[in-house]
Amino acid sequence: MQITAAVLSSVGVPTPYVSSNPLRLQRLELDPPGPGEVLVRVAAAGLCHSDLSVINGNRIRPTPMALGHEAAGVVEEVVPTPGLSGGTDLAPGDHVVFVFVPSCGRCEPCSGGRPALCEPGAAANTAGTLLSGERRLHASDGSQVHHHLGVSAFADHAVVSRASLVKVDPDLPLEEAALFGCAVLTGVGAVFNTARAEAGSSVAVVGLGGVGLSSLLGAIAAGARTVVAVDLSAEKLALAERLGATHAVNAGDPEAAEQIRSLTRGGVDYAFELAGSARALDLAFSVTRRGGTTVTAGLTRPDVRLPLSPVTLVAEERTLKGSYIGTAVPGRDIPRYIELYRRGRLPVDRLLSGTSPLSDINAGFDLLDSGQAVRHVVTMSEAGY
Repeated sequence: MQITAAVLSSVGVPTPYVSSNPLRLQRLELDPPGPGEVLVRVAAAGLCHSDLSVINGNRIRPTPMALGHEAAGVVEEVVPTPGLSGGTDLAPGDHVVFVFVPSCGRCEPCSGGRPALCEPGAAANTAGTLLSGERRLHASDGSQVHHHLGVSAFADHAVVSRASLVKVDPDLPLEEAALFGCAVLTGVGAVFNTARAEAGSSVAVVGLGGVGLSSLLGAIAAGARTVVAVDLSAEKLALAERLGATHAVNAGDPEAAEQIRSLTRGGVDYAFELAGSARALDLAFSVTRRGGTTVTAGLTRPDVRLPLSPVTLVAEERTLKGSYIGTAVPGRDIPRYIELYRRGRLPVDRLLSGTSPLSDINAGFDLLDSGQAVRHVVTMSEAGY
């Protein structure tokens, strides 16, 4: 079938993107789903720094590539895996959230309950294929177009592995459901799964994009007594306070670290870095108290290095942890986070900065790049779902 998709053909073009047009809408040929794959009509997709890092060249991916990984949509066709007893658990009409790390269920990390670290999934994502190793996207001349993180959701339809989908209740608006596939899964998961932050603890969140503010909401939901929001943007700091942060500190202040340590009597129990910056991680580590834990889920350029004295880890029994996709088990965690949202404990809808049609996607990335958007969502159709 023919689809419309936003395709990236070259990286590192100058901003503003509304002028340089790194993403161009193209008519592509989408192959039917193969065994264990699903055809999904995409409804909404969030613009994320993981997409932006491919556009600006900070993370190298093969091109041409149809971008987009944080999305939700409606199942149109399911092809079961041969030999799978019981057929399939998805059917046309089901609402689904995309997950940007498909898990094979058989490798060492998957077998150990850590599907976010799936080895075949990571290899497929790096190569720009689906979990099967196949590419289902083709340009008009028949040449292959790469998939982004097994999803390629900036399109009206996508073929993905069944392992890239989590079924959700149809009463959840798909513009909101999309956020659970990356921002919420990563940010809340960093608090709940990676750090396992305890009720009554003190927390600092450095970097208040969609993932950072999700971490802030997660810390509040976990019962943190003190939540310090840290960012360069006064607008985002004000939003964080409206969402429940007990304190807000501008990261650009030369005394920011001392302010945070003063507010928290020597430092926080848990510091979360979500900005994808070595300076932000250094700040997060510096405000973590003795015996505390620093968690980073921000993706810097691969060549960035962090100056760190190992004696600090030993003499102060400090912990520095990485968190990828919120150390998630997506089939378990996405329904849990949606239930917390429904109960008012994770007001994810307040992170939605705005929506626009897919045709305005480059303007949306300008908003993200300039820090004017927390989570901007593009919609694929004027029709409702």
